Amino acid sequence: MTNVYVHEVGLRDGLQSVSTFVPTTVKNEWCREEFSAGVTEIEVCSFVPSKLLPQFSDATEVVRYAQTLERLTVAALVPNLKGAERALELGVHKINYVISASESHNRANIRRSTEESALDFDRIVDACRHSQLQRKPTVVGGISTALGCTIEGPVSVESVRRLALRLVRAGADEIVLADTVGYADPASVRRLFSSVKGDIGDIPITAHFHDTRGLGLANVLAALDVGIRAFDASLAGLGGCPYAPGASGNITTEDLVFMLESMGLDTGIDIQALIEVRKKVCLKLGDQIYHGAVANAGLPKGFQLSSSAAIST
Repeated sequence: MTNVYVHEVGLRDGLQSVSTFVPTTVKNEWCREEFSAGVTEIEVCSFVPSKLLPQFSDATEVVRYAQTLERLTVAALVPNLKGAERALELGVHKINYVISASESHNRANIRRSTEESALDFDRIVDACRHSQLQRKPTVVGGISTALGCTIEGPVSVESVRRLALRLVRAGADEIVLADTVGYADPASVRRLFSSVKGDIGDIPITAHFHDTRGLGLANVLAALDVGIRAFDASLAGLGGCPYAPGASGNITTEDLVFMLESMGLDTGIDIQALIEVRKKVCLKLGDQIYHGAVANAGLPKGFQLSSSAAIST
């Protein structure tokens, strides 16, 4: 059984920072290859207007292809109710909606107040609950800048707790706490995640860390210590927030899987296959900034998978 869940967000969070349009065939190949390596949840796109992010002008085609991969959870980011309605029309399995705990970042990111975004989340939950879909999507309430903001600086634990409770009471099926700008450290991670976990009970929490200041994997360990078992990551560490200058990419999927498997935790992912996917993706994307140590150094001699991936390969 899988002990820890690794969600790939590179196809959305990573590609949103790539200025040149990546062909749909490349995106589909990335999705297929990573799913074959054992990744069972992938955030494949964002339903934002094409004029704002041309990279996702092919979102419909990418989602439809991803849905052909049996047992893959197809997730998409939506910025508002209109985006959620597109996701519902396509039958996306998981709808990710993000609000910044920092008022200034929320206005810079989506030009709305945090309260206005929270009210839109209410409408999104209502639309999902009343949809005619046989399989209702999982609705995720994401809180960005939960551990600090490049505009405002420190963000209080209490403000994040209040926002998490607000989202859960509105009907969120899951919560994501995101260190959008890489301000977190293990002590702050333990404080925040244990507090929110205590507030919302059995509602699943995913951790979304950036490695801006080299503490990404240390923060994963801190979150594991307080019972978090789901993590976002990006292949080759691609990504970064366009509205937070200097915020480098997410933690690297390959390094995260390697660390977890080395600890005896089952991710269900074949790390060697994942490294091969990275090579192919980096070759297709060309001149980008890539991160990660395992892909460069290789696996240690005698390394063995702890996961169920070892059984299937």
